[in-house]
Amino acid sequence: MMDSKHRSANRSMWDERVDLHVQSDLYDVPGFLAGQCRLRDFEPQELGPVEGRTLLHLQCHFGLDSLSWARRGAIVTGIDFSEPAIRTARELARRSELAATFETCDVYETSTRLNRRFDIVYTGLGAICWIPDLADWAREVVRLLKPGGIFYMPEFHPVTDIFGDEDLAITESYFDEGKPYRDESSGTYTDRDAKTSANLSYSWTHPISRVITSLLEAGLTLESFVEHDYTVFPRFPALRAAPGTDVFRFPEGHPRLPLMYSIRMRSNSGDSDHLSKT
Repeated sequence: MMDSKHRSANRSMWDERVDLHVQSDLYDVPGFLAGQCRLRDFEPQELGPVEGRTLLHLQCHFGLDSLSWARRGAIVTGIDFSEPAIRTARELARRSELAATFETCDVYETSTRLNRRFDIVYTGLGAICWIPDLADWAREVVRLLKPGGIFYMPEFHPVTDIFGDEDLAITESYFDEGKPYRDESSGTYTDRDAKTSANLSYSWTHPISRVITSLLEAGLTLESFVEHDYTVFPRFPALRAAPGTDVFRFPEGHPRLPLMYSIRMRSNSGDSDHLSKT
């Protein structure tokens, strides 16, 4: 689990940035309130129909992706450890007239706090880099799923973390041995020049093999793993946006690299027995 030092720093950082993100063009809250969906095109295709199914969104931030699933008919619950984020999510649910429940909760404590299981557990882009212990996280996912339930996760590809921000020179190790990355940068990913004071945070790079193995060892069955050659923000200067979209790819003729990936897994009827033995 995340120790109190890491958790406190990260929560302060996220608390401060909620309003900046709500006001940003990247999240485009006015567009969402006007009816737009914030999910990537491949997500509904890979997850399938959600209407009438219970869906839990772990680390939901201020709830745009959660509410996008609600707009598609899911019975949504979202959790996040940031109280300002959850307050904002509840307000956006009210303004959008979408039924969804949001709770302030640490991801590792979700099964105890909610005390119920879901048809789908979902976690979105940019979430697991804030998780230090994938084994505990994966076991929590299993505790939250009904037998036969689906875990679905789109995520930024960790191979992008090895490159420098301004070019594709390799500057970092892909295998970090589970060590936290300490960041004291001001601003935020929606506005690098924003004036912020809570600037200390800790994150972790998780190779995809570690992610999948943790979920398999917790008792899930892998149904699909897909790598995607685009991302949703200009991660590198060479990326170009498709007109009128937030789809960023390398230009034609540039070597294609994986920029996101997605995993779909299924729980088994014996998951509770499996967890009692671990």
